[in-house]
Amino acid sequence: MIVAAAIVAGLVAVPAAVAGTTYVDTRVATDAGSVTPIGRWQIQDMAKAQEDGVAISRTGFATKDWYPVTGRATVMAGLLENDVFKFDVFHSDNLRAVQVPDASGNLFVTPWWYRAGFVLPKAAGTRHTLLRTHGIIAAADAWVNGQKVADRADLAGAYPEQDIDITRWVHAGANTVALKVYPGDPRMSLSIGWVDWNPTPPDNNMGPWRGVDIVQTGPVALSAPHVAPTLSADLAQATLAVTVTATNLDTVAHEATVAGTVADMPVRQTVRLAPGEVKVVPLASGPVPAVTLDHPKVWWPIGMGEHPLYRMAVTATVDGAPSDRAATSFGVRRVESTLTRQGYRQFIVNGQPLLIRGGGWAPDMFLRDDPARMEAEFRYVVNLGINTIRSEGKLENERFYDLADRNGILVLPGWECCDKWEAAAKTGGEPWSEADMRTAQASMASEARLLRNHPSVIGFFIGSDHAPPPALAKMYTDTLRAEGWSLPIISAAVDEKTAEAGPSGMKMAGPYDWIPPSYWYADKLGAAFGFDSEVSAGAVIPRLEDVQRMLSVQEQEALWKYPEARQYHASADWSTFAVLTPFDTALAKRYGAPTGLADYVAKAQLDNYDSVRAQFEAFNARMGAENPATGVIYWMLNNAWPSLHWHLYDYYLNPAGAYYGAKKANEPVHIQYSYDSRSIVAVNHTLDERHGLQASVKVRNLDGGVRYEKQVQHIDLAGNRAQAVLDLPSIAGLSPVYFVELELQAADGKTVSRNVYWLSTREDTLDWPKSNWYLTPVTQYGDFTALASLPMAARDVHASTVREGDEEVTTVTLSVPSSSPSAAVQEHLAIRRGAKGELALPVTWSDNDVTLWPGESVQLTARYPAKGTGGSVVEVSGWNTPTEQVVAKVTRGTKH
Repeated sequence: MIVAAAIVAGLVAVPAAVAGTTYVDTRVATDAGSVTPIGRWQIQDMAKAQEDGVAISRTGFATKDWYPVTGRATVMAGLLENDVFKFDVFHSDNLRAVQVPDASGNLFVTPWWYRAGFVLPKAAGTRHTLLRTHGIIAAADAWVNGQKVADRADLAGAYPEQDIDITRWVHAGANTVALKVYPGDPRMSLSIGWVDWNPTPPDNNMGPWRGVDIVQTGPVALSAPHVAPTLSADLAQATLAVTVTATNLDTVAHEATVAGTVADMPVRQTVRLAPGEVKVVPLASGPVPAVTLDHPKVWWPIGMGEHPLYRMAVTATVDGAPSDRAATSFGVRRVESTLTRQGYRQFIVNGQPLLIRGGGWAPDMFLRDDPARMEAEFRYVVNLGINTIRSEGKLENERFYDLADRNGILVLPGWECCDKWEAAAKTGGEPWSEADMRTAQASMASEARLLRNHPSVIGFFIGSDHAPPPALAKMYTDTLRAEGWSLPIISAAVDEKTAEAGPSGMKMAGPYDWIPPSYWYADKLGAAFGFDSEVSAGAVIPRLEDVQRMLSVQEQEALWKYPEARQYHASADWSTFAVLTPFDTALAKRYGAPTGLADYVAKAQLDNYDSVRAQFEAFNARMGAENPATGVIYWMLNNAWPSLHWHLYDYYLNPAGAYYGAKKANEPVHIQYSYDSRSIVAVNHTLDERHGLQASVKVRNLDGGVRYEKQVQHIDLAGNRAQAVLDLPSIAGLSPVYFVELELQAADGKTVSRNVYWLSTREDTLDWPKSNWYLTPVTQYGDFTALASLPMAARDVHASTVREGDEEVTTVTLSVPSSSPSAAVQEHLAIRRGAKGELALPVTWSDNDVTLWPGESVQLTARYPAKGTGGSVVEVSGWNTPTEQVVAKVTRGTKH
């Protein structure tokens, strides 16, 4: 039973438990087929609310000192909403204090109550009321109006969706639901764990994290609408297999007519249902048992085409009255995967093989639901130019996949590693019971129904760091296929196989810690060949303002002074990655020992930009090689909390060096340098052939003197391909640090891609035989210390801002005058709301962290939310330039 929009209206106020907040009962929508989310709960620890569920779920129960929270709040999220902790839990190691037991014991070892009131309308005709849960961590008992309606065996696990018919216990007017939510441990229950991504949330994310709905339906309920397209090889015709599940909720038989539209074409079917019977109902347009689309609007991944969506909406009618509705969106596309000759997985969409270029997803650490933030993060993904998100557990709600659909971002979801989900494999954890198997099966079925209509989803990992054992693998595969799953089922994110799904076609060979850019161009371990399911060079240091925000003064000093110091914001305390020693050692050896925090952060930005760019570019270069690169998932895209490790953008959404290195490498049409062969390579991630391109290559010494210059004209670049356009010769007389400046122009002379490298005449040397699962040691480091000798460069900055809808758009012209004594290296631009105001975030720039030589100029554009009237100030800083601010002039026609 799905409805196009949820309705919450007519709220009934209840006295607030905390000043400044208000608890309100939820008024349920009146029409059959409505789905009304519970908008707010009141919560309390069972140690303090010791009455039973019968009493707590009755209308009028006193909730003095309970906490009002939003409808999808975990316990910790709810306590944060209520400002229970008088400190920032994300700053320094403050989170540790949450775990200190109070006088009554630890906050999270006893169950917590969730209580909500809801007001039902007077219904005409036969009406059923359902309580719908979308997964509860770890499990819950449920009561409605003093009656227990489900116990923890029924409501267990983070992912199963459950409908409980509560019709006999509710009435028109005020009603109450109460959940007794049991604490969980991801090592013992099928919930959510965080491994070494961040500290374990003190409450282990307990609560109804995906929310609870009140559903109104007639005698026949609809659920699980499904449209499975089959697209012809020439993309000229699509056949749609359309089904919906009908359930008779009554004790008498009913005949229901299900009718509506699919892709604006009418569908209709009549079905007879015995009491309590459930049937999957096929829907057709006319006599043919399917819906056929001629010349369909085909859904393409980002960069390869448009992302059109179709709509399915049907209504069940019983005895002439509407009984329930179901609706979904879907896209028409074809997904296939094959194994290369070397055994690696190659994804093919609409007949086109593509290089998967993505990042690993992390939701908020406390699973707080923030639609605006999620939309901002998808804008970052689009701006970065990557095409895929991998979710290792922590699977998201429907909004996430809707955003992926609309933006053309591919999604590879799957179960997580290193806790109960893999305990039945090779991790030696808690063995599985029959109840665990039932929860896992219900989880798989629910996720299949959630995911299967979304064109963005292209497969599912049934294992992560290990393939599941035979019985579990068979259950997952059988469940997916029973739910109509037609996409690839991937045995694991490592090179393992299962009998049903076959070889994974994946590798997970590291690294996860610092290695030099040249690593990616090797022919072993995690280098650029095959499909690497999670890999990166480890530590990623945010910009200075974020480092100061997240770390104490003592931690800030340790960050640049003491490479062996454990950092709470690097990884879990027990983890290898809680120290940044490999990164800090490399930074000092290559760029010089840091002289302070600001110097450390500045050098880290250079390193992160260089390293991340090289990772993606190496996979670009080998798209069509003899041992081809078919996919890379950067570990990770984002963080669940402020972190010094594994992200392309930090928790504060403040893009830094890693972000702009990835953005540069993932340009739709791009020019790049190869660390192994010194080739200059042109890359085309679009499907459009490019003709008449011209490449410009300059090799400059540190003083800016050009030691080599070459132009290559009349380059024809096929779509979805990479090709070498020039091999750099050996060049005499280079300074210890030198630059390679690349530019790719279209036939009309407009710049398509510009890319600058700083390189050392002393190579980084890797000790391959001593590699382990997370890094390869380095025996010689490149020498970039001469960068510190660059004279201070001059720059000119001019900026203007215009309002476009809800956004401000600032255009900046950044120039280095001919009289400048040096190039301006890694110029970073930011927007502030006033001279001393906050950073304008989130922000998407057309480019950033740019390097310019005397006489060069570039125009850059930033988009960010319009807010306030302080005006926009462009703040520019760089490796060898001072920080300065320029007020952006407001152009004519601006609306504030």
